[in-house]
Amino acid sequence: MRAQSILPALPIIGAHGARILQSNDDGWAELYIRSLNAALNDAGHDVVLSAPAENKSGAGSLDQEPSPRTSACEYNSCPANSGPIGTNSTNSRLNWVNSFPVTSVRYGIDTIAPPFWNGQAPELVVSGPNVGSNLFLAVPFSGTVGVAVYASHEAGIPALAFSGASDGNLAFDTSPVPARSTVYAQLATQLTNAVLDSGTPYLPQDVFLNVNFPKVEGDCTDPSKFKWVLSRINPGVFSDRDVETCGTDRLPTESSVIDAGGCQISVSVGDSTDKTTAPAEKQAVVLQKLGNLLTCMT
Repeated sequence: MRAQSILPALPIIGAHGARILQSNDDGWAELYIRSLNAALNDAGHDVVLSAPAENKSGAGSLDQEPSPRTSACEYNSCPANSGPIGTNSTNSRLNWVNSFPVTSVRYGIDTIAPPFWNGQAPELVVSGPNVGSNLFLAVPFSGTVGVAVYASHEAGIPALAFSGASDGNLAFDTSPVPARSTVYAQLATQLTNAVLDSGTPYLPQDVFLNVNFPKVEGDCTDPSKFKWVLSRINPGVFSDRDVETCGTDRLPTESSVIDAGGCQISVSVGDSTDKTTAPAEKQAVVLQKLGNLLTCMT
């Protein structure tokens, strides 16, 4: 399926076409990842998708060699008895791996994507958008986050993990495409471009961004109405101080940002070694890179 172009709605300025590997934990045929795939391609990026054959939410960082499928992929997106990995019949850049999210991104990095890029590695790994939020206690168990952690820690590739509070799984060929899928794709592309525009290295070593979008409803249906807030994954009661911004050296938690309403998006600087909040010096690098985009929580 080729989702309709959503590029005109995106505030894209100057982002270079990057080699981007996509994955998720909801499955390769989930609408959210396909909408983002269309948006990233429309933005001029060179995108390859490698994701689980079916929904593997909650798989965390599990990694296991893929086994041959005996049944059809989710939403009948691949036939039964079609092997351990496979490709869309009309678009070879859309690929499934019959295993966990981390396995799918590992295969994407090592096996599936390099032939498209003359043997080169991805410049960025983009995970999600997840169907549902990944906040605080959910983070260690999230396959969406697991993908970003594997990429940034094990493979040394900068990674972004996106999740959206508007839930309810949808097939890749859902028509018409609901606003929530389109809006999340627009917003994820906006932040992806901002990271790329900030220059290399895109993120500090062993860092991923855990990004949570609020529900697409009410006043929060226009991408231009959303605000980006630098946050932390876990409460900082016993933690070292955060980077100083917005008049304080304690960042709001990502849960508090989402709970505050006002179309606010949490952007947490995650530590890929333990899936908690990265230290202040790494937060400071992200703040400097994305400062023009970020606002204070209201």
